[in-house]
Amino acid sequence: MSRPGGREKRRLARWWRRRSLRSRLTVIAATAIAVSVFVAFQVASELMDRKLRDTAEEQLRADSRVLATNAERAGLAQVELPPYPGSGRLVRVILPDGSTRTPAGQPALPPVSERAGRVAQGASTDLLESTDWNDGYRIYTLRAVDGAVQVADLADDSPVNQFGFGMLLIGLFCVGGGALVGRTVARTALAPIDRLTAAAVRVAHTRDLDADIPDEGGGEIRRLIQAINDMLAALRDSRRAQRLLAEDAAHELKTPLTSLRLNVELLIRLDRRGTLDSALPAESRTRLLNDLGAQLAELSTLAAELTDLARGDVSDESTELIDLADVVVAAATRARSRVPDIEVALDVTSVWVSGRPAALQRAVLNLIDNAGKWSPADQPVQVRLRTEGASAVLEVDDAGPGIDAADVPRVFDRFYRADSARALPGSGLGLSIVQRVVDAHGGRAAVARSARGGALLRVDLPAAAPPALSARPTAGEDTAVR
Repeated sequence: MSRPGGREKRRLARWWRRRSLRSRLTVIAATAIAVSVFVAFQVASELMDRKLRDTAEEQLRADSRVLATNAERAGLAQVELPPYPGSGRLVRVILPDGSTRTPAGQPALPPVSERAGRVAQGASTDLLESTDWNDGYRIYTLRAVDGAVQVADLADDSPVNQFGFGMLLIGLFCVGGGALVGRTVARTALAPIDRLTAAAVRVAHTRDLDADIPDEGGGEIRRLIQAINDMLAALRDSRRAQRLLAEDAAHELKTPLTSLRLNVELLIRLDRRGTLDSALPAESRTRLLNDLGAQLAELSTLAAELTDLARGDVSDESTELIDLADVVVAAATRARSRVPDIEVALDVTSVWVSGRPAALQRAVLNLIDNAGKWSPADQPVQVRLRTEGASAVLEVDDAGPGIDAADVPRVFDRFYRADSARALPGSGLGLSIVQRVVDAHGGRAAVARSARGGALLRVDLPAAAPPALSARPTAGEDTAVR
C-alpha cells in the first residue's frame, strides 16, 4: 500500500515532467533567486541582530562604569541617580542589605536575580556581566562599593523587524525579476532549439530528406544539429538504397514474369481452342512444363534472396561461438541436395569464429552455388578452410572460365551478372548477400583466379579462441561430398 506522501511526490513529478523546458528554466531561476534572497536575509538578519546586541551591551557596560564611579565617590545610598527620561536606559542601585534604589518615575525592573545578588555581595567577583531577558530587559550588573549598580534597557527588535520587512520586499522584487530574466534567458537560449524543432517538423510533414537544417549556434546545439543532419543523410542513403533495390528487383522480375506469362497464356489459349494435343506434341509440352518449373524456381529463389537483402542486416540472429568447419560441411550438404549433379571437394580444418550460424551457412551456400554453375561436370568445386594468423580463411574455387578483369570490381554488386552468365540460372543477388554477411561479421571478401583457371572466391573472417577443454576432431580433410 503506497503512502500518501509517495503519491504526492509522484503527482508532483508528473506535473513537473509535463511542463515545458522554458517553464522549467523560469521556475528554476525564480526558485534559485528566492533561495539566495532567503539565505542572504537570514545571514544579514543574524549579523545585524548580533551587531545591535553587541553595541547595546557595550553601552550598558559604559553606563554601568560611570554609575559605579559616582557611587565610589558618593556612596551607594547618596549617589545621584539620573532621572528617567521616559524611555531608554533604566538604572538601579543594589544596597548592601539587598534593598534597591531607582529614579523617581522609572518603571519597575524585574526583581534582583540570584546571580545579581551574589555580585552585590561580592561572593563571586567584583565584576560580573550578566544578560537577563526577563520581561524583555537587558540588565548589566556591576560590583560597586559594598553593593552593585545595574543598568538596563528594553530589548528592541524593531530595527531587525524593519530590516526583515525591507528584505522581504526586496526579495519579492528579486524573485519577480528573476522569473522575468529566467523567462528571457530561456527564450533566448531555446530559440535555436525552437528553430530546430520547426525544421524537423517541416521535414516530417514534407518528407523532404534533402532539406538540411541550417547549422547555427555553438556547443551542444551545434552538435545536435549536426547529429540530426547526419541522421537525415543516413535516411537519404537508406531511401536511395530502397529505391534502387525496388527498381533493380522490378527489372529482374520482368523477364521471368514475362516468359512465365507468355507460356501460361499459350497453354490457356491452346486449351480453349481444343488444340493443345495437336499443336503441342508430348515432347514440346514436356519442354514447356520444364521451362515453367524452372521459371517458377527462379522466381522463388529471387523472392527469397530479395527478402534476405531487403532486411539489410543479420542482427535478428544471435551471435555465438561456432566451428566454421561445421558450417561449411552443412552448406556443402545443402548444395548437394539442391543440385544433385554438383560435386564438392572439402579440405577444411576446425576454425572457431564468433558469428551467426544461419547467416554464415547461407553465405557459404551461395559461394558453392555460384561455383557450381561454372564448374564442368567432371570437375568438383573445391572448398578449403584454414587458419592464417588471426583469420579464418575460406576459399571456394571452380574450374570454369574464370571472371573477366572488367567484371571483378562489380562481382559483389546487387543484380550484377556478367554477359557470359546471363544465360545461366540465378538472380545476381547471391554474391551480394555473401558480401553483406561477411561485412556484418567484420570480414573481407575478395575474388581472384584459381590455379585451375576458374574463379577463386576468398573470405577472411576474424578467428576466435576455441572453447576451453574442447578437443574437436577435424571436420573434414580431402573429403568429397556427392
